[in-house]
Amino acid sequence: MMLKFCCLFPGDVLSTKVVDLLTTYVVNDCRIWNVYGPAETTLASHYYLVDPTIQTKSIPLGRPLPNYPCLIFDEFLQPVPVGQQGELLIGGDGVFAGYLGREDLTQKALIEIDGQLFYRTGDLVRLDTDGNLHSIGRKDYQVKLRGQRIELGEIEQCLLSSSSHMSACAVIKWGDDHLVAYVQGSHVDEAQLHLYCHSHLPQFMIPSMFIVLDQFPLNSNGKLDRKRLPTPDFSSAYNRTADAPQSPLQKQVHALWCQILQRDSDQISTTASFFSIGGHSLLLMQLYHRYVTVFELDSNTLTIGQLFQHSTITDHARFIQLALHSPKHGYESWVSLHLNEGQVSFAQERIFLDERIRFSSQGNRMYTVPLLYRISPSNNHVS
Repeated sequence: MMLKFCCLFPGDVLSTKVVDLLTTYVVNDCRIWNVYGPAETTLASHYYLVDPTIQTKSIPLGRPLPNYPCLIFDEFLQPVPVGQQGELLIGGDGVFAGYLGREDLTQKALIEIDGQLFYRTGDLVRLDTDGNLHSIGRKDYQVKLRGQRIELGEIEQCLLSSSSHMSACAVIKWGDDHLVAYVQGSHVDEAQLHLYCHSHLPQFMIPSMFIVLDQFPLNSNGKLDRKRLPTPDFSSAYNRTADAPQSPLQKQVHALWCQILQRDSDQISTTASFFSIGGHSLLLMQLYHRYVTVFELDSNTLTIGQLFQHSTITDHARFIQLALHSPKHGYESWVSLHLNEGQVSFAQERIFLDERIRFSSQGNRMYTVPLLYRISPSNNHVS
């Protein structure tokens, strides 16, 4: 009987990069098992046999071991359907009794469901149609940025899927107001990463800056230490190119950028992306309002979607030039209606932004609510 080599990988996320290295330097008939389980469930609760011949973006956590019932619940402790993400709860024989001397932590970690004790792992997962669990990230890394709930793990998975020879980490930095992606790998192209994220993620989840490191800082356990990641220097992004505005229109757009971003004129290049120098979706909304007001544009000839997808001063000036020469639709300008004087609520801005990004190019007025008023000329009665 011929014995086969077997490699078990518990304790940390098994990446496709590690699998590639194993298949390159270890014997061909080696079996690779991805093993998952927190210490509170006696280390191992799930297993998955990796097939190195199948190209995949991430390695599943797999199926539960016998006597390890698992549940996936949302934030309201309701079960989620197949394919949807939620927090993983693990029950069974391996669940621990509690933290010694820390009753407060024990009460948060353990929950009784239908007479059975379950451990709340804090890991966000989803179940596929084959019955395998897939890791999304940590519940601790779920953040809220400008009103949008963001899973940092989803951003990291997107970055990892762009290359099998790269490590990635996404965090909130710079006053908790900007998404920053840290990547570790050889031959990393920041511009290509931004394009890849733009085609695979919603706009609000695209990092403002990508920082390439030779080595991630690690803690004493050999795991990534997010607190020691270097603080991004946005000023270095401002000065990477020195392209100054050329035409009068570019100079006007450049001046508006300086006002919105509160930067000096020599800190903003005409070829720099609005989002790479400290801009975000709400600031772009303000910039859009300035464009429509200053240039007296028809909001149907210049859309926010265009500004999102083409986010340099050169691009914006080109779209404004086209809008200035486009026929008007007969609507009064915002200036004449004095709409620029009213302060909209945050919820109104979100609705307007969503309508402009998703529906304006299709001519769809999803958020327009038609109302009919009948006015009586005799007594000024409205019905």
